[in-house]
Amino acid sequence: MTITQLKYVLSVAEHKNFTVAAEHSFVTQPTLSMQIQKLEDQFDIQIFDRSKKPIELTDIGEKVVEQAKIIVNESSRMLDIVHQHKRYVGGEFRLGIIPTVMPTLLPMFLSNFTKKYPKVKLIIEELTTEEIIKKILDNNLDAGLAATPLENEFIKESPLYYEPFVGLTPHEHRLYKKNQIEIDDLEMEDILLLEDGHCFKNNIINLCRNYKTNNNNNNNNKGFQLESGSFDTLIKLSKEGLGMTLLPYLHTLDLNKKDKTLLKEFKTPKPAREISLIYHKTQLKIQLIEALKNTIDGVVRGAISFSDVKIVSPLKK
Repeated sequence: MTITQLKYVLSVAEHKNFTVAAEHSFVTQPTLSMQIQKLEDQFDIQIFDRSKKPIELTDIGEKVVEQAKIIVNESSRMLDIVHQHKRYVGGEFRLGIIPTVMPTLLPMFLSNFTKKYPKVKLIIEELTTEEIIKKILDNNLDAGLAATPLENEFIKESPLYYEPFVGLTPHEHRLYKKNQIEIDDLEMEDILLLEDGHCFKNNIINLCRNYKTNNNNNNNNKGFQLESGSFDTLIKLSKEGLGMTLLPYLHTLDLNKKDKTLLKEFKTPKPAREISLIYHKTQLKIQLIEALKNTIDGVVRGAISFSDVKIVSPLKK
């Protein structure tokens, strides 16, 4: 039995296809199949039911995969221990980023980080918060950039910055003439939202719920509530007069001059989200964590600096 064989088993278990698993393992399909067959012959078991489409794990195969995850994870941690001892900043680092942070924060720090730490192979995935947490707990990610607090006992959160919410109102909107808006001005049925799966949607719902739970004076009868997958779509729909929307501050920086006239800041304390670097409490790649945190700190400090804010939970309540 070898670590490589176990990695091939895990790849097939994930992709449920030998050819796809081989591609992701950067080997030929016959090589991968032969190594898995050797492992099955060694223990006189069948890990996969190859007659099923897609391929399925056998009962003993499920147990083998669970143990293989532990062995492969522990083997990779051995190298992490050595790197930590030598204070080496290099190797593979897997980072998940939520969709509402990826387009604004990633371009700000990626170039600086890769130039400063050329020995690091940064593997980046755009994932929802739930996916990031699951992959961190399964040791399939080293860290994530997400909205916090997450209230997970196994996850450590290192806050990077506070990002206020900013309103965008079309000319004919009831709030357009206000210089600043307040949380009490918001009406849930009047806000264009991101679709389910985005923690920023949870931010907005929680923000409105905190102040509207006992408010029965909501007379908005638009007759529809629209949800989208991107801020760009929400901005376009809002400009068409279909409602207001709320944006994270960094998403407003690249708006054109005309669209910026539609923005409305909140009165202080401004509602905001907390963006953090999150990772497992047992994470050993501390040098890489610190290198990433310091790089991001260096670039966001000049772009975003707010302290008088009220943090809104990103969790679905």
